[in-house]
Amino acid sequence: MKRAGFDSRWLPILLLVPQLTIIAVFFYWPAVYALKSSFFLQDPFGFGQTFVGLENYTSLFDSSEYLKVANFTVLFTVLVTFFSLALALLLAVKADNVLRGAKTYRTLLMWVYAVAPPVAGFMGLLLFNQRWGPLMELFGHFGWEFEMGADYSDTAFAMIMISIWKQVPVNFIFFLSGLQAIPKAVREAALIDNRSASGRFWDVTFPLLAPTGFFLLIINITYALFDTFGVIDTVVRGEPSNNPMTLVYKVYVDGFRGNDLGGSSAQSVILMVLVLALTVFQFRMVERRIHYT
Repeated sequence: MKRAGFDSRWLPILLLVPQLTIIAVFFYWPAVYALKSSFFLQDPFGFGQTFVGLENYTSLFDSSEYLKVANFTVLFTVLVTFFSLALALLLAVKADNVLRGAKTYRTLLMWVYAVAPPVAGFMGLLLFNQRWGPLMELFGHFGWEFEMGADYSDTAFAMIMISIWKQVPVNFIFFLSGLQAIPKAVREAALIDNRSASGRFWDVTFPLLAPTGFFLLIINITYALFDTFGVIDTVVRGEPSNNPMTLVYKVYVDGFRGNDLGGSSAQSVILMVLVLALTVFQFRMVERRIHYT
């Protein structure tokens, strides 16, 4: 087989320069600047800075507010990830055998995923509107006086529900594609060995979806940690003091509203380390090939 090549060794380098420049400007330079800023106490008006070493980091872990936000972030991430994957898998399994016009359905569902997080948050505000929101009427039938923006738990519930709704479609598409990629012969053999639909799913189908499920697990964790910023910003309506928020939103609040540039930089470094850990974990698991016997 003839391999493709370049006549000049400078041509591939030249083609890579634009992408490398974008990465350097929008990732490496901000990361280095944030790491440097995390060791300084900076004047909010830009008149100077004082080296404080690890004080910004130690003050974070000594802060009850930061630990409260971190605990909520863990709970938020676990719930959003679990229910986004579980609901998508349930819908994919139910639609696998009866779906017609698969391409059309996939396209329509992907449109939902294309909705920007702030728009999803705004749509959630309409659904949870205190006066005429349709979900408010539903909650009222069960005697639940839902108060989004005033009650901590109710606001957290709204954030989680909107974030799950935003992420389910893309998970559904991947799970459905994984199900339809399972060979027909494997399904027929499983049908002979086990007449129970639930037994066939857990013994055959679910293990075959493991690579897809692991990929979506990492994607959903990253989504819950970072990509829900727009949803949270829309739901809290610029009043984060009495409302739940995640770590990535606290970076914004402390840095751009509280003018604590050193503290917010330390928080961003912690999040950056978390992302690197998830990336390393993902590549380590991808390298382990899954064999079925």
